[in-house]
Amino acid sequence: MEIIDVIKQRHSVRSFKEKPIEQEKINTLQAEVANCNKESGLNIQLITEDKDAFNTMLAHYGKFTNAVNYFAIVGKKSEDLDIKGGYYGERLVLLSQQLGLNTCWVGLTFSKKKNKIVVNTGEKLLCVIALGYGESQGVSHKIKTFEQVTENISNPPEWFRNGVEAALLAPTSLNQQKFKFGLKDNKVTLQRIWGPYTKTDLGIVKYHFEIIAGKDNFTWA
Repeated sequence: MEIIDVIKQRHSVRSFKEKPIEQEKINTLQAEVANCNKESGLNIQLITEDKDAFNTMLAHYGKFTNAVNYFAIVGKKSEDLDIKGGYYGERLVLLSQQLGLNTCWVGLTFSKKKNKIVVNTGEKLLCVIALGYGESQGVSHKIKTFEQVTENISNPPEWFRNGVEAALLAPTSLNQQKFKFGLKDNKVTLQRIWGPYTKTDLGIVKYHFEIIAGKDNFTWA
């Protein structure tokens, strides 16, 4: 399956089946977690069969059911932690989708005390990503247009338009899509418009743009 098709098919899911993830798929995900950590310096962790992390009032309010598996996005406290966490977390989200699993980015509706996550001194738990076999494949949401998230760019190259359109399919906090792309001499800018978790959103959006636009076509300004 082409990666753009994976992006199009992936939607947030909060209700999961009581079906364990097969060990073969766990091994594949763990290997990619290790790759992401090696590249980024993060301490992302895949936690499975943890029945306590989503056993909270907020989780019930957020309509999470049978959420017992998740990626914990952990890293050293730094200015770029949010962006790196979003970037590498979304890389794991799309791999999960390719493996037939469903996901949901989670900021608040899990327990930061009753869980199996290891947060070392100097590190921060940024967020988690719920994971499993969804009761459904989720639903799409209204998205902005190319023109709404770019800075008056006339006759953009195809790679840029394709990258932005992929970025528009990225999950963002409250589906607000608070970001804007710019382009000059094959240098791409990506700015955030302030809002909750928008720095993490930038990392997610950045990953979507890169894998469709192609790293050989541009550099980040």
